[in-house]
Amino acid sequence: MTVSILIFLPVVAALVVLLFKNETAKHAALFFAVAEFAVTLLFLSKFIPDASTQFAVNAPWIPKMGIYFNAGIDGISMMMVLLTTLLVPLIILTTYQHQYKNAPAFYALILFMQAGLLVVFTALDGFLFYVGWEAALIPIYFICALWGGENRIRITIKFFIYTFAGSLFMLIGIIYLYLQNPERTFDLHQFYNLGLDAHHQSWVFLAFFLAFAIKMPLFPFHTWQPDTYTEAPSAGSMMLGGIMLKMGIYGVIRWMVPNVPFGFLQWQEPAVFLAIIGIVYASIIAFKQTDGKRLVAYSSIAHVGLIAAGILVWTQQGLQGAMIQMLSHGINIVGMFFIWDIISRRLNTRDISQLGGIAKVAPKFAIAFLIIVLGTVALPLTNGFIGEYLLLNSVFMGNIWLAAIAGLTIIFAAVYMLRMYKNVMQGETNALTATFTDIKGSEKLVLAIICVLIIGIGIYPQPLLHISDASVNHLAHDVYDKLIQYRH
Repeated sequence: MTVSILIFLPVVAALVVLLFKNETAKHAALFFAVAEFAVTLLFLSKFIPDASTQFAVNAPWIPKMGIYFNAGIDGISMMMVLLTTLLVPLIILTTYQHQYKNAPAFYALILFMQAGLLVVFTALDGFLFYVGWEAALIPIYFICALWGGENRIRITIKFFIYTFAGSLFMLIGIIYLYLQNPERTFDLHQFYNLGLDAHHQSWVFLAFFLAFAIKMPLFPFHTWQPDTYTEAPSAGSMMLGGIMLKMGIYGVIRWMVPNVPFGFLQWQEPAVFLAIIGIVYASIIAFKQTDGKRLVAYSSIAHVGLIAAGILVWTQQGLQGAMIQMLSHGINIVGMFFIWDIISRRLNTRDISQLGGIAKVAPKFAIAFLIIVLGTVALPLTNGFIGEYLLLNSVFMGNIWLAAIAGLTIIFAAVYMLRMYKNVMQGETNALTATFTDIKGSEKLVLAIICVLIIGIGIYPQPLLHISDASVNHLAHDVYDKLIQYRH
């Protein structure tokens, strides 16, 4: 049993879904997505939580150029595979109240995108990693461009240009590492052992950093994100915010820092500084948002800024915090986007100022909304708490003043999220919100699953932390050892 099963099952599923008609395509996509998650659970049941790479496949692809279909799973990859295969069926289930024109193509694109994401999270070959990176971008471009809002074409082109330009810099970095490799292969572990000098590593670091900073996104490379998240169809926003931005975070952990640790050391402080600026900037902008979906988009920038800061300080706690926070953030942001999808579908508006009193007419919806908000603001015993605690502790170990500023993300998030909840759900109903109906059917199922995950992970996160612990420690110590040699 190899990881190729996980990668190719969504591709086959997408091709099969194209053969069905609208309603049947929706059910078929959900069936295959659930099957993919079941396969992931099978892999997880056989996974040994040490630092080794498991379920590996290494087949010749273009051997004359040193390109191999080389992929595998360790603890870090397993967390990302779990995130991807858990969220995709939930995202498909959120679309059950929608009617999409050319639905087979819509659902096939989601499954194609899932395959690209899984390639990124399991690739051990630089060329394969780049192919997966671009393969995940193409489907989301068409999802946003064909099923997005009124300004979708202009916004989607901007998003594509940003991310494609960033990926070209990454490709240059990968090709440079390949040319420095005496074996002339794109093998990741051979890249780790190249031993380039600090000057050359510095330039490679910048090439990778541009690509990953745009994808996350970090300040000031974030300007594509709020518009894209707002204009994309809800499922597209969930794929972008819940999974796709994790490509950038994963890239920093797996491909950037271990490949060029000396270059990372030279640029570490400016990179952390940009992440901290993004936290404060996005939080302040979020205060002023009247569009609920746009507020969630800026909230995501702030939370991802904290994840990036925790990683870039490079401590074991920060890396572990990032692993569980990527999963928690994905769950929470899918929940938040679904909340606003329900509101906009029922009331045809996302303007917070026009809402109020919904809790009186939809108590089940109000409870689910509150639990998701509390998870987002990292209340203790919710899924957001443990990750943010570890990340803040990591930043604190690097610089107490930066930790104090980074901690503002929790305070700011609590203020603007709870204020949003109050304005939308509390008070008296008006002529618009009095007609709001409570959740039912697939809506209730999705929100119930998300709420159980938020509370369950918050109460007992240890099984998830255990998955990635050995791999994180091995990677962290490998970089530590190289940096110690460099300093001496």
